[in-house]
Amino acid sequence: MTMQDLTEYINEKIQSNPSQIVFTFYELRVKYSLSEEETNAVIILCKNKFKNLGYEVYLTGQKFTFMGENRIVESNELMIAIKG
Repeated sequence: MTMQDLTEYINEKIQSNPSQIVFTFYELRVKYSLSEEETNAVIILCKNKFKNLGYEVYLTGQKFTFMGENRIVESNELMIAIKG
C-alpha cells in the first residue's frame, strides 16, 4: 500500500461515515495483504492523521463513548476514530 493508496483509503472512509471510522483486522491484514509491521505503520500514520483532523482515536481494547453508548474497540477492530 503506497501513501497515495492510504490517502485515498482514508478519504473513502471519511466520505462513507465522517463521524465514526473503523479499521478492521480483516481490511488491513487480509483485504490489503499487509504484514503485521505494515499494519502497525498504517495504524500509526492514520492515528496521527485523524488526530490532526479533530478525531478522538481508540485502539483495540480501549473503551470509549459514542452517541451516549459505552463501547470498546473489539479484538477484530484495530482502530476507531470518532469525530469530536
